[in-house]
This record gives sequence, C-alpha cells and structure tokens, in this order.
Amino acid sequence: MTRRFAMDRRRFLTAAALAGGSGLALSAVGGRPATAGVGRAAPSPVLPSRAEVIAVLRRVNDHWIGAHTDPGDDKWARATYFSGDLALHRLTGDGRYLDYARTWAEKWSYGLNTGVSTRLADNQCAGQAYLDLNEVEPAKEKVAAIEESLRLMVEGSDAAKDDDWWWVDALHMAMPPFARVGSLLGDTRYWDKMDALYAHTKNVEGGHGLYRAADALWWRDKRFVLPGGTKSPNGKSVYWSRGNGWALAAFAKVLPVLPAGRAKEYRARLQAMAAALRKVQRSDGFWNVDLGDPAHLPGPETSGTALFAYGIAYGVGAGLLDRATYLPVVARAWNGMVATAVHPDGVLGYVQGVGYEPESSQPVTYDGTTDFGVGGFLLAGTEVARLTT
Repeated sequence: MTRRFAMDRRRFLTAAALAGGSGLALSAVGGRPATAGVGRAAPSPVLPSRAEVIAVLRRVNDHWIGAHTDPGDDKWARATYFSGDLALHRLTGDGRYLDYARTWAEKWSYGLNTGVSTRLADNQCAGQAYLDLNEVEPAKEKVAAIEESLRLMVEGSDAAKDDDWWWVDALHMAMPPFARVGSLLGDTRYWDKMDALYAHTKNVEGGHGLYRAADALWWRDKRFVLPGGTKSPNGKSVYWSRGNGWALAAFAKVLPVLPAGRAKEYRARLQAMAAALRKVQRSDGFWNVDLGDPAHLPGPETSGTALFAYGIAYGVGAGLLDRATYLPVVARAWNGMVATAVHPDGVLGYVQGVGYEPESSQPVTYDGTTDFGVGGFLLAGTEVARLTT
C-alpha cells in the first residue's frame, strides 16, 4: 500500500465515520462528497438526534474558533458569525462560545463600523450580537452604539428618509436590531421605522418593490426587477438564494420579538416563502444559487441553504408552519449539509463567497468557506436541535 493511498483511505474512513447515519456516500479522496446522483441516496427526511446535531455544531464552531484566534472585524460578515456563535451558546451553555463573542465585542468597544451616524444596514448588523451579549450580562454600554445609530434614523434630521434598504440583504442586517431596540426601550417608534423601511424595500424599490408575490421570492436589488431586469441565461427570473435567505432569516429573528398584532406581515411572508422554497428544494437537500432557474449554476451551496433551514425550522418550532409538511424539508436540508458540506475536521464547505448575485464568487467548491456561512449554519442547527427528540 502506497503512503498516499493509505492517507486517502484513512481520510475516507474518518469522513465516513463522521457522516454516520446520513446515508450519503463519500468519495475516497479527502472525504469529498460523491457527485450528486452518483452512488448516493437522497438525504433522509428524518432528523438525527439532538445529541448528533449538537455534536456537528460543536465540531464546526470549534474548528472556526481554533482557526481564528483573532475574532475579526466588526462588519456584517463577522457579525453574522457571532449571531450564530451566541445562538449555540444559548443552546449549549458553553462558556467558550460566550467568551469568544465577548472578546470580539470588547475589541471593538461594542461599536459600529464607521460610527453611530451610519445608516448602512451592514454596519448595524453587529448590534445583533451586542444585544445578545447584553441579554446575558446587561450593561448600557453594550447597546449604546446600536441604540444611538437607530435613534438617529428614528428622530434625526433625516427621519423621513425610508429608502436606505435598497437591497434585500439589508432586511437581515438591520430589521432585528430595530425590532429588539424597540422592545428594549419600550418605544414603538422603532417598530414604525422598521415597518416603513421594510415597506419601501418590498413595495417601492426598483419601481415595483423587490418582492414578487407571484413567486413569493425576492429579487436581490433593482437590477433584477422584472419586466426589464436581468434574467438568467435561460430567460428566467433571477432569485439569488442567499438574498432570499437573508430575508427569511430576518423574519425568523423579528417574529419572536414583536407583539402578535405587529407581526402579521412578517408572519405571512415567512409562510409564503417557505411554501415557495419547499417546491424548489433540490434532491440533495440544498437549494440552487439561483432559485429561479435550476439549470443556472447548479450545485450545492451552503449559505443560502443554511439560512432557509434556519427560517423554516423556526417556523415549524413556532407553530407557523405545519410540522408534517415542513419538518422533512428541514431534515433534508440539514442532513444534506452535514453529509456534503461539513468536512471531517469541522470546516464548512460549499459556501458561496461575498457577492451580490448568483455569479458572484464562482465556482462554489467543497473547500469554500466564510464566517457568515458558518454563522448561518450555526443558526440553522440551533433551531434544528430544538425540533429533535
């Protein structure tokens, strides 16, 4: 037996053991998944045990922390990771995850990228993790920056301006801070402002709004709004997977905060999107990078899939989605990601890099990973764990 063959065989056996029970075959080189449809079954529509889900979450997060001793910047991508890291802390009570997030927040003095005068949703995303940390150990300085940034949008000199969220990703970055600061302060003006900003994105941006009710999906920005917007090479409407994932994740984060009377619109959008997504889920459990065209850049992609699994799992757990109908959707997504995208050492692969459309950061590969992709996966897994026995 040659040294290389022995090494490949060991990696294969390790990968097969760690994939345990998923029913998905792995190739013998580097634990890489076999090509879709070649020698592997579709992922199971049944969730693994809670212990198995948590074990995978720990493996992925522990690898990330070990590989990133510097917790990183205070921009949206790393902030999304910490949203997932803190969700895993809430699930497990593991102080290491809390300590890592606290170190990051203290590095930036609980501040926002470019300062409190920012109106850019991306810069306000860090406020989500700061609000999480404040819930664990309340201290006014932890939420001072995000509160001031949103206050300026609510009652500052440009308070009448509602067109800041011109791209769908902004819903995830900024809606949860608005919802939570309004709740924390007991001030419904923050909810009113959130509703106004959201309404512009949905109904006005690009001439007709970024939401297309006929398909219950979102265009990423005005470039894609039909009838005149960019179409796929096959002439179909382009719905970017991760952009829609950001929207669904936003609803999953604001619905637990808002009173029932304020939540009707967001509840309805989550339900409509879940129904649309169920129809276009791939046989391997993932969703295409372009939801509108299965032939456009086909292949597994983890970040959009993780955000969809998160939002749908939340909907099932909250009683907003029928369990019998949607639990298999969640299970196929989770089992597919674990078997195909999670490396034996905990690296999370098949994550499309930073971008603004399906063509961005292509090709999406087994080794492609990012902080926000890990964050989305941790968010998904924590909701999946709550659905398990």
